[in-house]
Amino acid sequence: MKQVIAIFSLLLCFSSGIAQNNAEYWQQHVDYTMEIDVDVEAYQYKGKQTAIYTNNSPDVLHRVFYHLYFNAFQPGSDMDVRSRSIADPDSRVRDRISKLSPSEIGFIKPTLLTQNGKPLKYKVVGTVLEVELNLPIQSGQSTTLYMEWDAQVPVQIRRSGRNNRDGVALSMAQWYPKLAEYDFQGWHADPYIGREFHGVWGDFDVKITIDSDYTIGGTGYLQNPEEVGHGYGPAGMKSMKPKNGKYTWHFKAPGVHDFTWAADDEYIHDTLEGPNGVTLHFFYKNDKPEVVENWKKIQPKTAELMAFFNDYIGPYPYKQYSVIQGGDGGMEYGMCTLITGGQQYKGLLSTTSHELAHSWFQFVLATNESKHEWMDEGFTSYVSALAKASINKEEFKVNRWGGSYRAYNFIANSGSEQPLSTHADRYQLNRAYGIAAYSKGAVFLSQLGYVIGQDNLEKTIKQYFKDWAFKHPTPNDFIRVAEKTSGFELDWYLTDWTQTTNTVDYGIKSVETGGEKSIVQLERIGLMPMPIDLFVEYEDGSEELFHIPLQMARSEKPREGDVAWTVLSDWSWANPDYTLTINRGRKVARVTIDPSGLMADVNRENNVYTVN
Repeated sequence: MKQVIAIFSLLLCFSSGIAQNNAEYWQQHVDYTMEIDVDVEAYQYKGKQTAIYTNNSPDVLHRVFYHLYFNAFQPGSDMDVRSRSIADPDSRVRDRISKLSPSEIGFIKPTLLTQNGKPLKYKVVGTVLEVELNLPIQSGQSTTLYMEWDAQVPVQIRRSGRNNRDGVALSMAQWYPKLAEYDFQGWHADPYIGREFHGVWGDFDVKITIDSDYTIGGTGYLQNPEEVGHGYGPAGMKSMKPKNGKYTWHFKAPGVHDFTWAADDEYIHDTLEGPNGVTLHFFYKNDKPEVVENWKKIQPKTAELMAFFNDYIGPYPYKQYSVIQGGDGGMEYGMCTLITGGQQYKGLLSTTSHELAHSWFQFVLATNESKHEWMDEGFTSYVSALAKASINKEEFKVNRWGGSYRAYNFIANSGSEQPLSTHADRYQLNRAYGIAAYSKGAVFLSQLGYVIGQDNLEKTIKQYFKDWAFKHPTPNDFIRVAEKTSGFELDWYLTDWTQTTNTVDYGIKSVETGGEKSIVQLERIGLMPMPIDLFVEYEDGSEELFHIPLQMARSEKPREGDVAWTVLSDWSWANPDYTLTINRGRKVARVTIDPSGLMADVNRENNVYTVN
């Protein structure tokens, strides 16, 4: 734990020297101390929270905002209305919120709020608490906010809730009053409509009092394993006698921006030593033998996955990670994930791989998921595909993201695509959001490897982690790392791929052969520019790859592979045509644009030309 705190402190010290959007970088900080007492029969709890908020911004703050996420699970909430009005509602939500009874809804009701001991005025507006401060928080100063609240856990519908489809009693995500983030763009007090999250970095000290037969897993290091037992601590450790039939579980989580937990009275709790001394925890229900078997099988695979991510991205910075049966599918949280199911091993492994990868992309590299959802979902989809292939020892493929490319191609040609810069809540369709975040986001990285070369991409990802761990990077921050690492100019790539729906579409117009010389005419049809890899096969069986750099990139990709490699003159974007002459003394038989398939050309039918 001391090592994590030291790393976190060191990174914060360096953070002021890193530029983001041409301004000195800063980020807010909040330390939470919380105590809750859970009534498992009524699915309610009472909470107390002290939040020490430090204003590292150059601005004076006259108000703050809290997220009250559980308030979304009430008839008439923004999440309810949006789900009933969108053309393709999430099957897990649909109209279920509108039908919740008073005993089934979720809520967080503040009963007391003070600043430095003096009462504050506040207003609950849906899932957001608006707070007027008595004393403005000056730049560089801290204030102490104290809150007491009553809460009810909703029926499991989306991420949080009680009695999910696997029978897990409590999936406690986004369960506490959570201070909204304030950054160089101002406050991010978004209502909870159904997407993902953004939080302030800090330290958590949390005590959860709950019936003694419940086991808890989640964020943070358990401070009193000898008291609660339940599989924590050395084998054979016995828990102390509960007080009033309850244990108080005490957790500390340094350097996180969220705190999540789950609890059940039938959890099996296994542990496994993972790479670099990380303890892996697994919590799951003993429902069916095949489910238990699958949860046992993924345990060593989780260790292998973590080892892959450590090597490919950077070292996991905590000493604990938990895979917990709970929630409504798969969702990443601080030092843990909630996952449903286990009936199918492949599905469980795939979900575990994806959610574990999120511990790097979003949890340590904490992008604002509401504004840049593709940076966490897409990057995670990209790297988890590599990880699964590695641990399953699958045959090497240049393009392992075929599903992402197909999904992107579908939406790009559907007329319903929106730019990746769209706020996550503002997509017209859930399908458009999903393809944008997961598929087009993954293609962003895989296609970047096509542009700058795979070695440069891998170096970029490692450097991105080194520069931006424990911070809130933006798309511009990532692309600047890529530029500095590769030597390429890449603002065009970030702009076209994320801020527009311009498409990549190149074609071969003609191939004219005569004697020992061939003339190839290429055309740019789509608006998005790209460098071109042109693969030429000759009649004698020899092969050659011609690389046409993009002029505005101001660089050229290093040679890759063993095929003969020739770099041609640059292609400027404004010119829709490009002609090259091949004079090799051999007859051209076939010409292919991008044989790797990593360039997301929306019409590949004109990318191959066979000479008659």
